[in-house]
Amino acid sequence: MTTLNYGILGCGMMGAEHIRNIQLLDNCRVYAIHEPDESMRSLAAVAAPGVRFHASLEELVTDPELDCLVIVSPNFLHVQQLRQIANLRSMPILVEKPLATDPSDEGFIKELQASYSSPIWVAMEYRYMPPLARFIDMCDEATGGVCMLTIREHRFPFLEKVKDWNRFNKYSGGTLVEKCCHFFDLMRLITKSEPTQVMASGAQMVNHLDENYSDGQPDIWDAAYALFDFANGAKSMLELSMFAEGSEFQEHISAVGPNGKIECFIPGPTRFWPEHLGAPPEPRLVISPRNPSGPTVIEVSVDAELLAAGDHHGSTFYQHQAFQRVVLGEQAPEVTVNDGWLAVRMGMAAQQSSEQGQVVKLT
Repeated sequence: MTTLNYGILGCGMMGAEHIRNIQLLDNCRVYAIHEPDESMRSLAAVAAPGVRFHASLEELVTDPELDCLVIVSPNFLHVQQLRQIANLRSMPILVEKPLATDPSDEGFIKELQASYSSPIWVAMEYRYMPPLARFIDMCDEATGGVCMLTIREHRFPFLEKVKDWNRFNKYSGGTLVEKCCHFFDLMRLITKSEPTQVMASGAQMVNHLDENYSDGQPDIWDAAYALFDFANGAKSMLELSMFAEGSEFQEHISAVGPNGKIECFIPGPTRFWPEHLGAPPEPRLVISPRNPSGPTVIEVSVDAELLAAGDHHGSTFYQHQAFQRVVLGEQAPEVTVNDGWLAVRMGMAAQQSSEQGQVVKLT
């Protein structure tokens, strides 16, 4: 099999995770990179020995040896860069979430979806975490059809990024777009329906209050609730706290239906694990039927090599396995441009609801 040459646009923390996971794939290599920041280029040179560095996006995209592109730049650059790429060349793209950060991007997103001739996959890694993938597969059987879905994330604050772009709504799109589009994507996937309205409440409560940058004081939220109604009658809620880094499980997802309940418990990333908690627990599922038989506990272990390659319990690797098949023409993207946009739109609507203090309808 011919070795696939990957181009990487942006090599910050998540870019480095993509590099490590591409290197675990058969017949794939990180061939070329464009990264404007010198310190990030230095780290990428160590992570991908022999890689080519291109001085511009245009130089990277038009490299004739390139087979596909992974976009891992800051959020606010995604749409701008996709415009440039669409005018230069068509090739398979994996673009990190969030796909966009501004409601006015919708027109371009629809145009891109209709006119771009190569496949585009929007990176929604959470779908591919082994415990969550198992949860999704078992959800309907365990519940008899999901009526209520609750996603709780209690985690550490936003990490430091190049030029601190993630401290500001205008660059990140806001917490409910930047951080939570993963969860809104899961809501659509698990309920098998589309949201009709949202009521939300979010705020900056604890984190970054004493920080100051060239753009001023951070305005990024660190806490929120968001409650969605779906067209099929299902209800779903997100609970987010980004000042709860001492939690044993970072994510807790539960689904309830007429036949019972299924829960998924996922610890935080290994490299951020608080030492005082001892060894991280295994991710697990708990199934509780509406009968006297009692709950069933299923532990879902993750390969140690995959844990070492990233902060998402192996999901980046499994996502890349499927994207490799897309590049080879063996399958279509599992997370489309439309999926990426609808998850972002849910986040934008939730932020609007919180700011206005009222229900926001989603058509």
